[in-house]
Amino acid sequence: MTIKLVALVLLCLMTGTAMAQEPKVTSLMSMDLPESPGREALMIIVEHAPGGSSAIHRHNAHAFVYVLEGSVVMQLKGGQQVTLTPGQSFYEGPDDIHVVDRNASATQPAKFLVLLIKDKGAPAVTPAQ
Repeated sequence: MTIKLVALVLLCLMTGTAMAQEPKVTSLMSMDLPESPGREALMIIVEHAPGGSSAIHRHNAHAFVYVLEGSVVMQLKGGQQVTLTPGQSFYEGPDDIHVVDRNASATQPAKFLVLLIKDKGAPAVTPAQ
């Protein structure tokens, strides 16, 4: 199941207008949440190459982002762009549209950890416009 989720995340991130370079997504773990029947947690690492970005998307999940390396620019539809550096975090709700997700640097890579809390079996990422 975890491999299918990672493949789906990669496929969804690669749809839409091609940007400089698509991110590398690595699944760390997934776990059912017995205290919340029908819910699961998925933990991934997203790595953007210098100048890399993701296509516009949304998560069918609560997404908690924590920057590990480099700096990333994030923006939700209707919100302001923020530039995050190591140790800073970002939140996306299940209905938020993620319009900007890119490496702030054209020369250094960026890496962040994402914890997704979602309905079991629901896609973690879907393309959006």
